[in-house]
Amino acid sequence: MRIGLIAMSGVRVRTQELAELGVTLPGFVNRGKVIASLPSLGLLTVAALTPPDVEVEYLEYDALPSEDEALERFDLVGLSSFTARIEATYKLADRYRAMGVPVVLGGLHVSLMPDEAQEHADAIVVDGAEGAWPQLVADFKAGRMKRRYQGLRKGVFTPGTYVKPRFDLLEGRPYNRVTVQTSRGCPINCEFCAASIRITSSFQQKPVDLVIEELKAATAAFENPFVEFADDNTFVNKKWGKELLRAMEPLGLRWFTETDISVAEDPELLDLMARAGCKQILIGLESPSESGLLDIDPHNWKAKRFDSYLAAISRIQAAGITVNGTFVLGLDSHTTAVFEELRDFIRTSNLIEVQLTVQTPFPGTPLYERLKRDGRLLEERYWDRCTLFDVNFVPAKMSVEELEEGFVWLASEVYNDREFTRRKRHYMDLAKARLQSAA
Repeated sequence: MRIGLIAMSGVRVRTQELAELGVTLPGFVNRGKVIASLPSLGLLTVAALTPPDVEVEYLEYDALPSEDEALERFDLVGLSSFTARIEATYKLADRYRAMGVPVVLGGLHVSLMPDEAQEHADAIVVDGAEGAWPQLVADFKAGRMKRRYQGLRKGVFTPGTYVKPRFDLLEGRPYNRVTVQTSRGCPINCEFCAASIRITSSFQQKPVDLVIEELKAATAAFENPFVEFADDNTFVNKKWGKELLRAMEPLGLRWFTETDISVAEDPELLDLMARAGCKQILIGLESPSESGLLDIDPHNWKAKRFDSYLAAISRIQAAGITVNGTFVLGLDSHTTAVFEELRDFIRTSNLIEVQLTVQTPFPGTPLYERLKRDGRLLEERYWDRCTLFDVNFVPAKMSVEELEEGFVWLASEVYNDREFTRRKRHYMDLAKARLQSAA
């Protein structure tokens, strides 16, 4: 029996002006290439959950034959996708099914829109593969595969359920980064967040010894790899984080992760992160004003910390860890004044990297439900525009056109050679100051 697992990766921006900017602007291009080159950790986990007597092949969608060429035949095909590429996923699933090859669909979008996905699959897996995939394969072998399988929403890192992803399937492939997951979910629970909190019942953290084993296995598949943690918020638990970092330091890795601004409040944690090889952290700063952060999360956690933003950014970057500040444009409090405000905030903050995004109502999020209820969605089904760069809703205090034009203008202000050079020079100044301090 042969199973083909096919990963859908990469982002295709639909707004033409932004697509053209992406060709020339260094920050925009660099981050886009990184995203496009990340392997599917979910499918590597599915491969590990597959019984050893079944042959598994891991494939990338962009490496498949064109539509006028024949696809490779498998006994069963598994596809995993995020929202922005789900339409292409459905189309590929239909091609395989037309060949008589059964298809299983999974991933975050499928879990949030199961009835829609069911129309293009022989079976779907919702809420993760743990607790579902082994039974699905057994049922398929016996000729009684069901239409829907429910994965576990908790306890995914416990003995008997946890598996180490099949990183060996990546050997010889041209990825520039490899992903490892330490946790699922984020307790901040922002209204627009479409990450793993939507398919888990609570924040779940992997035991440190398992993370270290995975790091060793993942990096063994590449020469001098860069590690990206596939987490929503790695350092929620500072005590656990320090234990992990002490265990990571001897590995000599270089890595990136996503976390929140509170890491700046713990000097010991920052020092351990730098010593363990952390090169950059992505932090959702979201807005250049406190008013823009109100009601983003249920407890206004981010709004309460806005006054500490500039000092926190300075403290983190002084520790030798660059900050990739992420901002969301089109929040309900934003007027057209936000574009200049954000440009000025970025310059004042001396952020080394910046990621601009448009507020995106992903299916299954509280934001989606609210905007749908208020009649503010531009279309009922707009999945290919869920790129974080394309507008698919009616803003509260500006027009759609003003948001699109303002985003393009701000991107051109932030992602140009002059600003890129300024940020790079600031990074070099910080590095020089650290060397002088160490001496």
